[in-house]
Amino acid sequence: MKPVVAVQADTASENAEFSPAARWALAGLSLSMLMSSLDTSIANAGLPTLARTFNASFQEVQWIVLAYLLAITTLIVSVGRLGDLIGRRRLLLAGIALFTFASLLCGVAPTLWLLIAARAAQGLGAAIMMALTVAFIGETVPKEKTGSAMGLLGTMSAIGTTLGPSVGGVLIAALGWQTIFLVNVPLGMLNFLLVLRNVPADRRDAKAVGARFDKTGTVLLALTLAAYALTMTVGDGHFGPVNLALLLLAGVGVGLFVLVEAKTSSPLIRLAMFRNPVLSAGFAMSALVATVMMATLVVGPFYLSAALGLDTALVGFVLSAGPLVAALSGVPAGRMVDRFGAQRMTVVGLVGMASGAFLLAMLPPSVGIAGYIAPIAVMTASYAVFQSANNTGVMANSRPDQRGILSGMLSLSRNLGLITGASVMGAVFAAASATVDIATAQPETVATGMRATFAVASALIVVALIIGAGSRALAANHSCMG
Repeated sequence: MKPVVAVQADTASENAEFSPAARWALAGLSLSMLMSSLDTSIANAGLPTLARTFNASFQEVQWIVLAYLLAITTLIVSVGRLGDLIGRRRLLLAGIALFTFASLLCGVAPTLWLLIAARAAQGLGAAIMMALTVAFIGETVPKEKTGSAMGLLGTMSAIGTTLGPSVGGVLIAALGWQTIFLVNVPLGMLNFLLVLRNVPADRRDAKAVGARFDKTGTVLLALTLAAYALTMTVGDGHFGPVNLALLLLAGVGVGLFVLVEAKTSSPLIRLAMFRNPVLSAGFAMSALVATVMMATLVVGPFYLSAALGLDTALVGFVLSAGPLVAALSGVPAGRMVDRFGAQRMTVVGLVGMASGAFLLAMLPPSVGIAGYIAPIAVMTASYAVFQSANNTGVMANSRPDQRGILSGMLSLSRNLGLITGASVMGAVFAAASATVDIATAQPETVATGMRATFAVASALIVVALIIGAGSRALAANHSCMG
């Protein structure tokens, strides 16, 4: 074991490898990721207040959240590709400006539907910010420090998403609902200046020159993703005829998209990309892992309040354990990826997540708060390791003209996992709890539902491990044949 002084010296030497310019560029990229992630959930805390303010139903104010998520999900791949074609820096600056201006419009919106429209515009800005921050890592830091930079961005994403409701609650209680949107204005201006002054200027790649933007593919993909996202979000947790129709529409959209992309000379997504087992596995594992992580946000509050009998304040305190672990784990996880390799650490992260989910699946309520927090901490720390390793593995060997689209695909797979997790894992929890109204369920049934949900979650992580192992075998065979 190294002495503390030696460890500190090693850390200092590692940090010294980042130039001052790279540090400031990472600060701008990290702020972009934090702001866009924070706003995926910050409005949730304000839904009751907004329903009273605009005299609207819960289903109507829910579109304040859905408009933002749908804009990100449907457009994130397209803006990643657009960045590859016209220049990522200029598009990122435009995205930050749009996000900031839309946040101002949200804060001063006089009607609910103007607020929803402004949230959709804010979502477009956020899609640009999310898609392009990861793409810039290859141009900002040395290749051997990619994992550390990915870990930092992963930390910002996790902190933003999980702390959104609590930050929103504090701002609303202290200063009113408008501040959950207006807080982005000064942050957005700072973010714009950091990116403008420190992120590397655009360098047009020879492969991107002359390439056209695939408008038909963009529209088809956006409509397909919107249909899938709506399938998972409408119906209040019940899968009815509308959901089935939307799912069939999404299936038809996938078929049409594949046909169009196969024929166009400059496709939005090159289908040959999915023949690369590392990329395909990376996207699939990202979606599965995000589905599992959403289960902790969906199930946790009900288990803590109903099964353990905690009051609202204590539930919020316990739920903050996840964000705290994420904040502490992201950068160390990235350094471990740099040291031991993305492939190995992807496995480590998945095994850790499977272990945490399995412990929750076996958890008796008698172990109390500590028994819940410990497996959650294992899952969250392991998720930080997985995310850094998987993002690094996908982006490490990408061509410069593909970084935007690959970054967009990573973000898309994560968003689709979150949307699917909220719907499917929530349905598993409700079904296993064997009750119509989960809010009035008995503690024993809620505990049963939680265990069943995380049994499914652990199985999904095992599937991700199998996908990862299969991709490595295929990649090895391809390398030998080459």
